[in-house]
Amino acid sequence: MIDIVNDPLPTDAALSALWLAAWGDAGPASFQPILQRSLAHVGAYDGERLVGFVNVAWDGGIHAFILDTCVDPAYRRQGLATRLVQAATEAARARGAQWLHVDFEPHLTAFYRGCGFAETAAGLIALG
Repeated sequence: MIDIVNDPLPTDAALSALWLAAWGDAGPASFQPILQRSLAHVGAYDGERLVGFVNVAWDGGIHAFILDTCVDPAYRRQGLATRLVQAATEAARARGAQWLHVDFEPHLTAFYRGCGFAETAAGLIALG
């Protein structure tokens, strides 16, 4: 049984382990500054083990942003990412966001459409 937890405050070690499994690198040196600024974040736990995560950043007003949706590869294709995004959507709504944005690569279009996101035009500048 996988538990979905709002604002779980996972340790840097737990997030780094998930990042390594999901993205192929350990991520930032510390996730704590990111978590402290988030409107919400949602973790998926198999017992004590963090196996999924999504962050909800925000502008301090009515716009929130889904970031870093990830699931450990051993737990994929079970609807876990959908559950995470649904929980993040509910948390953002409950905390006063009126718009929830997400940017994603083309191969994730069906996933995010399935989560209820409508297609929009957007722009992007790579700064790094």
